Amino acid sequence: MRTFLIAVLMSIVLLADAQSFYQQRILEHNKAAIVSRAQWALQQAPVTITASRCERSAGGIHDFYSEGDYWWPDPANPDGPYIQRDGQTNPDNFVAHRQAMIRFSRVMGALAAGYMATKDNTYLQQALLHAKAWFETAATRMNPSLLYAQAIKGKTTGRGIGIIDTIHLMEVAQALLIMEKAGPIPAKDLQAFKQWFNEYLQWLTTHPYGKDEMNAANNHGTCWVMQVAAFARFVDNRALLDFCSNRYKTVLLPQQMAADGSFPLELKRTKPYGYSLFNLDAMSTLCQLLSTPDNDLWQFSADSSKNIGKGMAFLLPFVKDKSKWPYAHDVMYWNNWPVAQSFLIFGAVALQEPRYYELWESLDKDPQEEEILRNLPIRNPLIWL
Repeated sequence: MRTFLIAVLMSIVLLADAQSFYQQRILEHNKAAIVSRAQWALQQAPVTITASRCERSAGGIHDFYSEGDYWWPDPANPDGPYIQRDGQTNPDNFVAHRQAMIRFSRVMGALAAGYMATKDNTYLQQALLHAKAWFETAATRMNPSLLYAQAIKGKTTGRGIGIIDTIHLMEVAQALLIMEKAGPIPAKDLQAFKQWFNEYLQWLTTHPYGKDEMNAANNHGTCWVMQVAAFARFVDNRALLDFCSNRYKTVLLPQQMAADGSFPLELKRTKPYGYSLFNLDAMSTLCQLLSTPDNDLWQFSADSSKNIGKGMAFLLPFVKDKSKWPYAHDVMYWNNWPVAQSFLIFGAVALQEPRYYELWESLDKDPQEEEILRNLPIRNPLIWL
């Protein structure tokens, strides 16, 4: 027992040292950019989903609404149900609520990172205004459910796969954790924020849409677990954190990863490169969220050989040199990837891989293309270390 405790303590010290080291490296190389983004965020007024409404939504003004990206009018029946064109985004679909949520995430992440870089509480006070507008203020708050996401005209008013739209609340929850630790959130507001996330977790884990998404076999299933883990950590729901850890070990990793570290279900899509990066980012974020000294998901292997390190090793050559990618090119946005993928920075810390950090440092950390932002929920790794 004594030997085990010593090993656990040593692993805690080593991880803390590694996280501190990479925090300092990020600040050394990127502080000016971090502060610049925080200054931008400081100028942004809160804008929630109540600022825009789509007449096609079956919900109310407080209900998040989005439409399936790859669904289009049927040329043979223009007024009838939409038809699918996988991987090809319909620019006429309603995306204003998604854009508002991504903006919220960018603002909160930038403000929290700005605080960490400068210890200036002004950034957290501004973040408080945005959080109150989204989660507390009666006139502007969002309902803690996703009944009307990824709707399809003529087919359905909402779908479980729409739950992936709220991956952008993860950096919001992480920013709120930092604010809670720093102390600027009044008790009444903190209670309201945690109540919102508790209600959303209840919906995610009990509604048929949530259960459908949990059981999705590809990146959607990964992102359900990733979100639940991030939100459960904010409200300190240990039972859900344990559930997410077990789901990663018994379902996600063994069922999604091939022996060579690839994700076959992502490679079958019309955007195999982007989806592979996205799913690896999500799995590495899960490892970052859930690993403890006595339950280290970074070192866990399923089926004797499948582990997150192998997934990183599979994709790393193609992040370094995309021209070597041996599979089909993505039908859209091929030229926009890769960017500063979160698996690189998280892997650098947890697996002690300086080359991952060097590659992350060389990539775009502030992409502006909307599709890239939609698939890059971790934009401020400083607040996660």
